[in-house]
Amino acid sequence: MNGFLSSLRLWFAPARVRDEGETPDYRFSLANERTFLAWVRTALALVGGGFAVDQFLPDLRWAWRIGLSLALLAVGAMCALRAVNHWVRCELAMRRGEDLPVTRFPALLSLAVGAVALIMVVVVLFGWAEQ
Repeated sequence: MNGFLSSLRLWFAPARVRDEGETPDYRFSLANERTFLAWVRTALALVGGGFAVDQFLPDLRWAWRIGLSLALLAVGAMCALRAVNHWVRCELAMRRGEDLPVTRFPALLSLAVGAVALIMVVVVLFGWAEQ
């Protein structure tokens, strides 16, 4: 838990990352930043999808619409938080000369998006008019 809290502090003070280890090749830091931005774009797409389901599918049963919207919004929020956490962990590992951290998050994200997609397929196939 202590490692998480120290990582959390670095989310809001990224300049403190420089206090750790040695400066890595700038290309690796830039690649880490590009990966962070890719995660943020994914999070924005998921949040946008959540709003789109809520706003543009008014004929969808309320429970389905809210459930799918909240699922997409929650996954988008988790993805955004994961982005900054992963950036800090990778930056610290590079500065310390350690292996990059391993994570299950991409698999979990894929499962969540796949589940929402399958639910949407069922909704499309069987209709969504309120009854």
